[in-house]
Amino acid sequence: MAGRARPWIGVAALLLAACITPACAVQPDEVLKDPVLEHRAREISAELRCLVCQNQSIDDSDAPLAKDLRVIVRERLGKGDSDKAVLAYVVDRYGEFVLLRPVFAPHTLLLWLTPVLAVLLGGFGIWRLARRRPAAPARNLSAAEEAEVAALLRRE
Repeated sequence: MAGRARPWIGVAALLLAACITPACAVQPDEVLKDPVLEHRAREISAELRCLVCQNQSIDDSDAPLAKDLRVIVRERLGKGDSDKAVLAYVVDRYGEFVLLRPVFAPHTLLLWLTPVLAVLLGGFGIWRLARRRPAAPARNLSAAEEAEVAALLRRE
């Protein structure tokens, strides 16, 4: 019986995973009436990090600060700012850490190059291990050594 249930457990887990959708914390009172502006606000919000949660966009976070950032984005868009101007305003106010994708600049070079360096160092280590000379072949035992091994084995 347990053997028949295993495939169904996997299918159920896959169906459950397919049904899970990311949560959106945008409240109905925050949504702009103009669908074009709302779409722009969502695109900008997807690029901004919640400073409380740190690994979520402000659209996905329920934190009060994330709500404040969503309101700021929508206010700036309502005033006619471009997407770049809204992002620049938020970055000027909260710093570059608010961006989910950091800029590629000299001060973020280590951040961008660390994964590449890790892969290169790992590849170099694997290459070095592959180039190692094989260990010297095992030498055959002499007759005296074989007799000693046989005597040891008989004692047990």
